[in-house]
Amino acid sequence: MSADNRQNTAALLLFSGGQDSTACLAWALERYARVETVGFDYGQRHNIELSCRQRVREEISERFPQWRARLGADHMIEMPALGKISDTALTRDVAIEMQQNGLPNTFVPGRNLLFFTYAAALAYRRGLMALIGGMCETDFSGYPDCREETLQTLAKAIRLGTEKDLVIETPLMHLTKAQTWALVHELGGDALTALIVEHTHSCYLGERGKRHEWGYGCGDCPACALRARGYREWRCETAAAQTR
Repeated sequence: MSADNRQNTAALLLFSGGQDSTACLAWALERYARVETVGFDYGQRHNIELSCRQRVREEISERFPQWRARLGADHMIEMPALGKISDTALTRDVAIEMQQNGLPNTFVPGRNLLFFTYAAALAYRRGLMALIGGMCETDFSGYPDCREETLQTLAKAIRLGTEKDLVIETPLMHLTKAQTWALVHELGGDALTALIVEHTHSCYLGERGKRHEWGYGCGDCPACALRARGYREWRCETAAAQTR
């Protein structure tokens, strides 16, 4: 979608309360006239992320007055059936491990496909023309529903099925985690970086008792490891650039 069209359009962001979706929220608030958010409760093991969502929205509104007027309504969709039919490490109290198919058992089949389909129904009703998600195929665990081809194919099906020009935008799709941290700083400086460190949640185990330089989490699960590595790489790259 062009920059001119975004400025006159409202968007719906898939918002978990994690690092990536918060980065996408800032990205969208810079570009869209209004940004609404939607969260999904599907019985996830790390459902503490749901309690982080409102705090992040409040902090965004308080710290960034230029975005406050653009931040629209928040919505929550309950999808307990997804958790009940998913035998994964995100919906069961089991150890995180790789499976024979090459995917980690944190993969919840159909999750992003359902998220965007439900979001499209909500966007249709509320007159929102863009759906935004924090999926990424650069630094990720190989989830097939995080790939650009998957999501743009879904977007075409949504347009055909609704006869609306709904688009799916994934601003982090080709960024590493280090580049995501850099984007955050570019959008909101130290204030947004500190907000993400302090108030977002990405840990698969739902650990909020341990505070690291990059945020809260167990420090060992794949989500924490990726977030920590990206933060350190970004800080190293920033320090190197300052010495040139």
